[in-house]
Amino acid sequence: MTQDERNIIIAALDEDTGAGDPTSEATVDPAIMGNAYFLAKANGVLSGMEIALEVFGLYAERSARRDAVATKLLVSSGNPVTHGMKLAFVNAPLDILLGAERVALNFLQRMSGIATMTKKFVDAVAGTNATIIDTRKTAPLLRPFDRAAVRAGGGTNNRYSLGDMILVKDNHIAANGGDLVVLIEKLRNYRRSHPQLLIELEVTTLAQFETVLERGVGVIDRVMFDNFPLDKLAEGVKRNVGTFETEASGGVNLSNVRAIAETGVDLISVGSLTHSVTGLDISLEIE
Repeated sequence: MTQDERNIIIAALDEDTGAGDPTSEATVDPAIMGNAYFLAKANGVLSGMEIALEVFGLYAERSARRDAVATKLLVSSGNPVTHGMKLAFVNAPLDILLGAERVALNFLQRMSGIATMTKKFVDAVAGTNATIIDTRKTAPLLRPFDRAAVRAGGGTNNRYSLGDMILVKDNHIAANGGDLVVLIEKLRNYRRSHPQLLIELEVTTLAQFETVLERGVGVIDRVMFDNFPLDKLAEGVKRNVGTFETEASGGVNLSNVRAIAETGVDLISVGSLTHSVTGLDISLEIE
């Protein structure tokens, strides 16, 4: 776990327990030890169990009781889980179990929900050329965990932040008066001093794509077909004939992702993996 990830967990604990836990203070003897286990209450793909266990350790550090926390991981990230399966054990003072429970579950349920949905998309395109990738549509400050959950579900991460690559979208095109030729020349000039950056350009029509085919070879690495109807997407991929890496984006769901993949597109970006998360039902049971 990186220091940045630890800092995010600490911030989450500050948000939830920064003012203390008066309920546990009033009702629970901190000297009493407790055993607890995480229980899957739905079928899915696990992600974030290691993060959830670390929450208890970081919470215990506040009262210099980290050594009082012992954990045992039973199921690692990326593995399938079924209803009724025990996922991990935690032995700790009862006030620590109760104080850290919600934050631990928030990470675990969200990450497992992302991994579970990602696996459904990955399975839906199995046997095609397409790779499922995520987007930057993540919860603020949770991007490292959201991306890890996508990987746990078998998906692939796209760019982490704006600085990782050049992605020219419709608003960038509009900012250049809609002139793709001018924009491509700007990109050509920029690439000379930044040759390490991947350049992707979004198109919304086949006419725009023809311009990229005519003027973008040697400049553009990847073309994103945004919100293309299936027939137009298939035509674009056919015209591309391997010139650029191709990506389909916009309106992707489980009912249409297979058909999108069968056009031959290389990548399918799915924003809903992280922006419309349904957490996997997991509980913490104290014995």
